[in-house]
Amino acid sequence: MKITRSLRIIILLIFLLSTKEFVKAQQLPFWNEIQAFKKQDSITPPPKSAILFIGSSSFNYWKDVSSYFPGYNIINRGFGGSALVDVIRYAPDVIYPYKPKQIVIYCGENDLGSSDTISPEIVLARFKTLYSLIRTNVGKANVAFVSIKPSPSRFRLMPKMIETNRLIKKFLSRQKNTAFINVFDKMLVNGKPKNDIFRDDSLHMTAKGYAIWAPIIKPYLVK
Repeated sequence: MKITRSLRIIILLIFLLSTKEFVKAQQLPFWNEIQAFKKQDSITPPPKSAILFIGSSSFNYWKDVSSYFPGYNIINRGFGGSALVDVIRYAPDVIYPYKPKQIVIYCGENDLGSSDTISPEIVLARFKTLYSLIRTNVGKANVAFVSIKPSPSRFRLMPKMIETNRLIKKFLSRQKNTAFINVFDKMLVNGKPKNDIFRDDSLHMTAKGYAIWAPIIKPYLVK
C-alpha cells in the first residue's frame, strides 16, 4: 500500500503527540494520577459548585469522604504524596475546571517531610502562591485549610508543624471567605499523637482518624 505524504504527516503527528505524553508521564510526578482524574471526569462529569477536597494522601485515602458529610456534593481530588508545589502545578487540572464553591485543602505535611531545609516560612510562601492562584482563577470560592496533622512517623517535625499551622492560620485570618480548621489538637493525647488512629506506617490514618476529623470539618463546610 502506497503511503501518501499527508498520511505520513498524520502518522508523524500521532507519534509526536504520543511521545510527548510519554515524556510528560516519565518526567512529571503524579502525571498518571491527574490523567486518571480527567478520564473519570469525562465518563462521569462532576457537579458544578461542589466542595472540592484537594491535597495529599490524607484526602486521597479518604475514599468514602462523602459518606461522612451527607447532603454535601463533594469532589475528592487528593493525590497521594503530593506537596503544595504539586497542587500548584496541577491547579489548572484539578481545581479550576470544577468551579467549586469551596476548596478544602490538606497539604504541607509532605513539604516539611521532603527535606530538612523546608521551613514553615517556605510552606507558608507556597500556600500563599496556591491561594493567589485560587483567588485569580476561582474567584470568590471559600478556601478552608485543614491543619497539618501530627503523624507519629514525623514526630521530630512537630515544632515545624505547629509553626506552619500558626503561620497559615494567621495568614488566613486576614483574608476574606476563608477558614482554618484545627484537627491537630484532637489527634493528641498527653501531647503525643494517638497511635491507634494511624495505620501501620504511622503516617496515614485509619477510619478512627477520619472519625475525629469529620465533626471538626463539618461546621466549616459551605451549604
